[in-house]
Amino acid sequence: MVRIYLQSISSLSEKVRVRMQNNHINKLPPKVILWGGTGQAKVVRPIIEYYGSKVVAVFDDTPNLKSPFPDVEIYCGYEQFKKWIASQNREEIGFCVAIGNPHGRVRLKLHDLLIKEGLSSITIAHPTAWISDNAIIGSGSQILAGAIIGAEAKVGRECIINTKASIDHEDVLEDGVELAPGVTLCGCIHAGINAWICAGATVLPRIKIGNDAIIGAGAVVTKDVPDGVTMVGIPAKPLVKNKKV
Repeated sequence: MVRIYLQSISSLSEKVRVRMQNNHINKLPPKVILWGGTGQAKVVRPIIEYYGSKVVAVFDDTPNLKSPFPDVEIYCGYEQFKKWIASQNREEIGFCVAIGNPHGRVRLKLHDLLIKEGLSSITIAHPTAWISDNAIIGSGSQILAGAIIGAEAKVGRECIINTKASIDHEDVLEDGVELAPGVTLCGCIHAGINAWICAGATVLPRIKIGNDAIIGAGAVVTKDVPDGVTMVGIPAKPLVKNKKV
């Protein structure tokens, strides 16, 4: 009886630990800045504001880029960010890096830079997304409408799980991974840093996808993918080797 009781306590403690690891999801500061001023910014703003925060500025490294929102100012580059943030209360501002792949490594660099500037990273999930109680979601990740994250899955920092993408049981996504809309990852898959799995692709169980690999739209992956390789077709075959972005 004592052993059963202790096992029950241990199981309960594990559940509490997992919930505590995920209690950062949709817990937003009053203000949020977006780094990235194109389509991804338009996707994440409604989620941020649904949970009661306000997008107060957009930053992008593209000169002369028009703001994606008529009511929010856009600023170009790090120097303009430094001028803007100097007059702000950093404690009440979070950030979301709204830049899609193949720029996962860029998201990670910006994540570290903005943390050093004293801002908090936000982790968001659309209200229609479903996340298993024992899945782990990394800081700065974005989980969009209709996405599913299954049992014991682990999602790293600054990942983007797009509309209706599905992550099955025990999958591991390293930092900077993006799943495009409609991607299906079967169980026990491992996706390396900055992997990009494009729209409608399917990855079969127990496959390993290397760092900086790209899986083309609609592909069906039946075997492991080396680092930096693009795979296309059914079944997926290698196309080219990519450079780190």
